[in-house]
Amino acid sequence: MIAIEGTIRTTHAHPACVAGALSADNLSLLSTTAADGGVVTEIHGSRLRSIIASVDDYLMNLAIAEEICTYVSH
Repeated sequence: MIAIEGTIRTTHAHPACVAGALSADNLSLLSTTAADGGVVTEIHGSRLRSIIASVDDYLMNLAIAEEICTYVSH
């Protein structure tokens, strides 16, 4: 069995809002927090297809969270 690990770091004007919106997806594969003016997501798993699907969903949710957090902040 292989271990797959990675980190996605993104910067945002409202990182706590974005991380909060994404924290509902904190399951066994992904863990998202606000840190250093951005959002940090740690990825850990052993099945490549599951990781790819989770990251794909995460990136779509990240884009939506960024839009919403920008909109509600104005």
